[in-house]
Amino acid sequence: MEFDVFTLLPEVFPPYLESSILQRAHQRGLIDVRIHNIRDWASDRHHVTDDVPYGGGGGMVMKPEPVFAAVESVLGAGPEACCPLILLTPQGRVFNQTIAYELSRQPRLALLCGRYEGIDERIREHLVTDEVSIGDYVLTGGELPALILIDAVSRLLPGVLGDPDGAFDDSHASGLLEYPHYTRPPEFRGWGVPEILLSGNHAQIDRWRREQSLARTQKRRPDLLEKAPLNEKDKQYLEKLN
Repeated sequence: MEFDVFTLLPEVFPPYLESSILQRAHQRGLIDVRIHNIRDWASDRHHVTDDVPYGGGGGMVMKPEPVFAAVESVLGAGPEACCPLILLTPQGRVFNQTIAYELSRQPRLALLCGRYEGIDERIREHLVTDEVSIGDYVLTGGELPALILIDAVSRLLPGVLGDPDGAFDDSHASGLLEYPHYTRPPEFRGWGVPEILLSGNHAQIDRWRREQSLARTQKRRPDLLEKAPLNEKDKQYLEKLN
């Protein structure tokens, strides 16, 4: 899968992208992340990409000219654009696992990282095709949200994770929070591992894990249960917890 990132801070990305799972995914040709510095498309000698807002007010606003020039140079213009362009903004639809799955089906994605007070509205109206937020709070720019989106989407691609089913056991993948995990040693400082996990009975282990997910979700995020796909055993177990 290909990602094109348009940013004013290209130096932010390599330390994370060149580490661990994403680095291995790149080396194996599973993902290709290209970082584009919007300043390279500024037409003036000082590479200015922002200006004061019309109507007054604090902060600076990203100018439309360099952003349009950068995006259209890389992706193409208008209907000829080769892929969706997602603006990372607090005003976008809130990112979740469902959106990550949706985006993972695209062969190529472009991400636009805002800065300063925001972007010129004409970028939003005439260039951007989607808007995504990572939560109801404000950051200094869209670079961290872009990395979060790249990470969440990439790990859903076949072959990126060592465990082919790993992404489907995660919290939110099934609509529930994930069950507890344990590893060696079987006892640490007097705290043991649940006996069921040492039993070798995989059917019982699967059911225990499902019940743990249900219990943890009910305790920490009961709102998720309203939309989670629950079978009759799940519903009966939740009734026992009430």
